[in-house]
Amino acid sequence: MTAYTLRRAARVLLVDAAGRVLLFHGFDPARQGHDYWFTPGGGLAPEESPAAGAARELAEETGLRLNPADLGEPVWSDDIEFPFDGTWYRQHQDFFLHRVSSWQVDTAGFDDVERRSIADHRWWPPAELATSGERYYPAGLPALLSRLLQPTAGAGRGEASC
Repeated sequence: MTAYTLRRAARVLLVDAAGRVLLFHGFDPARQGHDYWFTPGGGLAPEESPAAGAARELAEETGLRLNPADLGEPVWSDDIEFPFDGTWYRQHQDFFLHRVSSWQVDTAGFDDVERRSIADHRWWPPAELATSGERYYPAGLPALLSRLLQPTAGAGRGEASC
């Protein structure tokens, strides 16, 4: 039986005007060769709300500062189990969708763990991500983005679902 560290997290699907999603290219320091792409976000403080944590993480990891209310409600949630740096985690995570026309990522706010385990970032078109052969989390990210970014009947008025 594996002993898990329980963790709550909040993540942001940050999408630009071209429909690309921002992902970080990271790796597990304890598992050589295990690299992957993942969304901005991370663990929550014990009493922190998911929206507050998502806004805090977004500011730390990208330099984009938002009011938590600007994130609205989570668009998706899941529960995962994973190892990282020698510890097994059981994590509940809420995902928020936020659109920007563009954004110049500023990683100056990375903490020590992020500086040691994140090598790069990139704006990915979902279709390219799906066919890239790269490992990414969550595993169904391109399909999730396709569903979330579909225009609604109001698209003729400049509205899109989120």
